[in-house]
Amino acid sequence: MTIARQGRMRGITKRIAGRWQERPRLNAPRGLLALRTLNDAKPAPMLPFVRKPPAKVYGRIGDLEVRLAQGRKDILSAQRLRYEVFYEEMSATPSMIAGMRRLDQDPYDAICDHLLVEDHSVGARTVAGAWARSRRPHVVGTYRVLRQEVAQRSLGFYTAGEYDIGPLIAAKSPRYRFMELGRSCVLQPYRTKRSVELLWHGLWTYVREHKVDVMIGCASFEGTDPKAHAMALSFLHHHALAPDEWRCRAHDRLYVPMDRVPRDKVDTKAALKALPPLIKGYLRLGAFVGDGAVIDRQFGTIDVLIVLPVENIDPRYFGYFGAPDELRSRVAVEV
Repeated sequence: MTIARQGRMRGITKRIAGRWQERPRLNAPRGLLALRTLNDAKPAPMLPFVRKPPAKVYGRIGDLEVRLAQGRKDILSAQRLRYEVFYEEMSATPSMIAGMRRLDQDPYDAICDHLLVEDHSVGARTVAGAWARSRRPHVVGTYRVLRQEVAQRSLGFYTAGEYDIGPLIAAKSPRYRFMELGRSCVLQPYRTKRSVELLWHGLWTYVREHKVDVMIGCASFEGTDPKAHAMALSFLHHHALAPDEWRCRAHDRLYVPMDRVPRDKVDTKAALKALPPLIKGYLRLGAFVGDGAVIDRQFGTIDVLIVLPVENIDPRYFGYFGAPDELRSRVAVEV
C-alpha cells in the first residue's frame, strides 16, 4: 500500500472514530450482568385495548338504517351529503373552501349530534363509487341536532342568528328542555315515505332518550323572493303563527313580513300544495311558526322558525312512532 493511500485510510479512520466519540456512550451491561438485568427488569406496562363502542342504531326498515354518527368519518359523510343536496342540487352558494372540499361545514358540526340514514344494499355502494371499494354503507339522509345544555356551554343555538329565541328559552326553562333541529336533507332518489319516516323514527327516539320537551329550528322555502311564496307564507302567518307564549320574532334587521295576502284571500288548498314537505310535516305534528321570515342569501332560501312542543304533538302519531314514555324505537333492530 502506498504512503499516500495509507494517509487517506488513516484520515477516514479518524473521521469515523470522531463520529463515534460525538455520540453518547451507552453503558449497556455485558455477559452475566446483562442476563441478570433482563431477569430483574419489570415488563413495560401494556396499553389497554379500548374497543370502539357499537354504533347507536335507532331503527331499520329493509336495507335502510338510522343511527347516530360516530366520529369524524361519519360527520364527513353527513357534510358530503349536505353539500350534494344544498349546493349541487339546490341553489346554495359555497365559499371557495367549501367548493374545493365539497363539504358543507360550520363550527356547529363539532358540538352537534348527527343522525344518519344509511343504505346497506350492495346496489347503493355500487352507485356510490368510492363507497363500493370501502364496503361502507351509503349515507342518504341526515339531521343535525343540538341539545340546550350543550348549546349553553358552547356556541349557543344556530337559530339565534336569525330569530330572537332567547326570551322564549329563558321564560320556559328549566321546566322545558329545548333541542334545535337543522341541516335536514335526504338524497333525491331516497325522498320517499319510508326514508323520511325512518329519519323521524330516529329523531323521535333521540328526543325521548334525552327527555326533550321542545324542538325548534328553521325550515326553508327554496329561493329568495318572498313574492314567489306569498300564498304559503300568508297561510303560515294566518293559520300557524305561534301563540304569544311560544312566539319568537325574526331580528329586526332580517325581518321579512309573512302576511302578504289578507286572511280572507288565502287559498288554503293552493297554500298547502305550495308548502315544502318538511314544513307540512311539522304542521301535521302540531308545530307553530315564528313571526316573520328571514332570507338566507348563502343558502338561497327563505327561512321560517318552527316551534314544536312535544306536549303539542297529535297523539295519533304515537301509535306509529311510539308514545312519549317509550324509549325504544318502534322499528328498532332486534338483538
